[in-house]
Parts: sequence; C-alpha cells; structure tokens
Amino acid sequence: MTDRSPDAALVLFSGGQDSATCLAWALDRYAHVETAGFAYGQRHAVELECRAPLRDGMAAIADWGSRLGPDHIIDLGLGLAAIGQTAMTSEVEIRLGADGLPNTFVPGRNLVFLTYAAALAYRRGLRRIVTGVCETDYSGYPDCRDDTIKAMQLALNLGMDRRFVLETPLMWRDKAATWGLAQSLGGDRLVELIVAQSHSCYRGDRTTMHSWGAGCAACPACDLRAMGWKRWKNCA
Repeated sequence: MTDRSPDAALVLFSGGQDSATCLAWALDRYAHVETAGFAYGQRHAVELECRAPLRDGMAAIADWGSRLGPDHIIDLGLGLAAIGQTAMTSEVEIRLGADGLPNTFVPGRNLVFLTYAAALAYRRGLRRIVTGVCETDYSGYPDCRDDTIKAMQLALNLGMDRRFVLETPLMWRDKAATWGLAQSLGGDRLVELIVAQSHSCYRGDRTTMHSWGAGCAACPACDLRAMGWKRWKNCA
C-alpha cells in the first residue's frame, strides 16, 4: 500500500479488466476517487452492467470504501457509431483492416472520452484523470499511445486552463503485469473479483466462463486477456 495523496482523482471506468485495475490503483493512492463510464452504442454494452458489482466489491476491500466517491455515466448516444460503423459498435465480423488496425478501432474514442472526463473533472474539482490505455500489450489503437496521451494532456490543460494530470498506470505493463498489479493491490480477493465481474469480450459474451473470466475466447480482447492470464499464472 502506498502513502495516500490528498489529491482527488477521476477514473475512466468501463467495467473491464484494465479500468478495474486502474480503479484499484487510484483507490490505493488517493483520498477521494470518482468514476466515469461512457455509453456510446458499444456492441458490448454489457460491460456497463459490470461496473456496479465491481465498485461494490472494491468498496469492501481494505478501507477503499471510504475513498470511493460518486459514479458518473456519460451518455454519448450513438454519436461515435453514427460517424461510421466499426465492429465495436455494430454486429460485423471482427477482422484486420487494410491499414493493419482491427476494425474494433473506433476513431477518436479515447480522445472524446478524455475530453468529456476533463470537463467533468473541471466541474468536480478533480485534478487527476486515470485511464487504462496501454501501448505495451494492446490491439494497436493509436489513441492508446503514450505520445497521444501526453499531447492530449497539453491540449486539455490549455483549452480548459487547468493543470490536469492524465495518469496511465498500465501504459508500460503487458496483460500479465496487469494481473500482477491487481494481485499486489488487493490480493486474491481483487483478482477473483476482476475475473468474475469485469468484462472484456468485444462480442459481449458473458455466458461462457473461463479461468480468466467470461468471454467468447476468440475476439482480440479475449485473446489478450487470456494470454496475459496464462503468462501471469506460469510466472507466479
């Protein structure tokens, strides 16, 4: 457990493995932590239903409950889906595009999320914004890269005249290290909570349970999660 900072943080919390780990990371560090989720017409909208059980479970770990503040759902309607269909927002086959990116990439999604999160943080008096983006073990999305986040932090600070800090605790961690981080933060109890309650599968499958959690075991998100779990277990 780290020394607590008096700062307050806003965590972009989707209901997935990465954002759940980021929420635990923030709760371990900050005196007050709020969460924000986004409804944007995502194909795997079931992830939004996972958020409350995850928050409740984390509130019962250590003394995190006293630090866990309000949750905010930001409804973007079909804004991102209306701009153009992707496999993340419509029932199309998941595949690689001609540019080498999987068609689950939603152009501008993380940039939009961070802009809305910063506007919310501005009004809530929160300086630190925590997001689970990563360029170490990911699907190649350009808006997950460290350079993108640094540029976005500069733009938000200039555009809102605030000194936000965009924190990316998973940026240089692969999925195995992400499982390890969860273990170090909340022990087996947190790992079991993330396995049982978080959602990663792009197809929204929560009917099939594996050792690493629910999912179709075939989409890119399931592949990354399962392979990370296997590597972590083999090294544990």
